[in-house]
Amino acid sequence: MIAVQLLWMPMVLCVMHGRLSYCACVEVDSDTEAVVGHGFKLGCISCKMRGEVEASASVDWWFQAKGETNYSQIYSYSGMVGMITDERFIERLDWMGSKNTFDLQDGSIYITNVSLNDTGTYRCYFDRTLVFNYYEFHTNATKFIHMNVVPKATRGMASILSEVMMYVSIIGLQLWLLVEMVYCYRKISAAGEEALRESAAEYLAIASESKDNCTGVAVAE
Repeated sequence: MIAVQLLWMPMVLCVMHGRLSYCACVEVDSDTEAVVGHGFKLGCISCKMRGEVEASASVDWWFQAKGETNYSQIYSYSGMVGMITDERFIERLDWMGSKNTFDLQDGSIYITNVSLNDTGTYRCYFDRTLVFNYYEFHTNATKFIHMNVVPKATRGMASILSEVMMYVSIIGLQLWLLVEMVYCYRKISAAGEEALRESAAEYLAIASESKDNCTGVAVAE
């Protein structure tokens, strides 16, 4: 479950250097499975194409309950102020997006105490104004999240696969270390035997040379 949740964590990264801030924004999909009685984050990120351009944005959330055909606005965030607009979500919605800025790129919200009635499709709408030197440019983006509410938490396929891959990696690493140890042991053993053979050959050569020298001295006498 942790591996799945990591997929929708906000991926807006900033590196501070002096008085300037350089931000990299990455759009990731929201999780889609909520559990009754628990909280749930509806992730919605809309990145600017050019981070250096000044901009301001507002975010509106809409909800289409399962079995319904129309969307109802449930939340609006503009000018660093959020407002719940649907009585079904009164005191159950919190802003989890960009804070202390008009230049919104993360428009995520958080639902507390999820119920089965929250099952349905959520629509996140970004309305952005890009401010250039001599003109303004308006753009928008819409994202849809199909949320399913379950009575108990279930392990997602991504979580299961990640755990299987982790164990496979551990076993593979242990096997690789074992092979390396055997290889190194054999190599060291072979090097030791070779060194012994060379030492023995050198000793025999020295002994033979000494014997020859002794024989020569005896003949000379």
